[in-house]
Amino acid sequence: MAESTDKPLLIKRYASRRLYNTETSDYVTLEDIAGFIRDGRDVQIVDLKSGDDLTRQYLLQIIAEHESRGENMLPVAVLNDLVRSYTTQSMSVVPQFLASSFEMLREGQSKMMENMGAMNPMARMPGFDAMRAQQEAFMKAMTGGMVGSSGPMPEGSPAASGEKEEDLDDIKKELAELQKKLAKMSK
Repeated sequence: MAESTDKPLLIKRYASRRLYNTETSDYVTLEDIAGFIRDGRDVQIVDLKSGDDLTRQYLLQIIAEHESRGENMLPVAVLNDLVRSYTTQSMSVVPQFLASSFEMLREGQSKMMENMGAMNPMARMPGFDAMRAQQEAFMKAMTGGMVGSSGPMPEGSPAASGEKEEDLDDIKKELAELQKKLAKMSK
């Protein structure tokens, strides 16, 4: 994700309708602008000659192009409601509703990504390594050291000599202690 700044990326539209990125000093397309926005950057598009802010017009054009290519994000019912809202008293409420709805969506996505962590989100949980070690010890005790074994235990194994019950009791105690610790951490 690109670095987000408080100051929007300034794009100037020339009389030829070409769009000029003032930061990189090169011409950009609507798709480039959409990419900047997807990367977390706000943009401002200004007509060079008149100084008019054209940002809204170009953002709507980007949305229209995505929708026309079959990348339908806005259901027809929502589009109908938007058109209706321009001619009703709800016009003043709709922008605030949409802004707060998208803010909640962004916050939810952000929190979800934070919680997901790396490839295995459980690996970042405090005490995960200890819990995994306990599981391995439990499986080892249950199988006499041969994980996945379904055959009889070897003569000298803990299970054959009666030590299995003691090991299992120890593991149960340690697991109960670990569960208490995890419960305390999650509060």
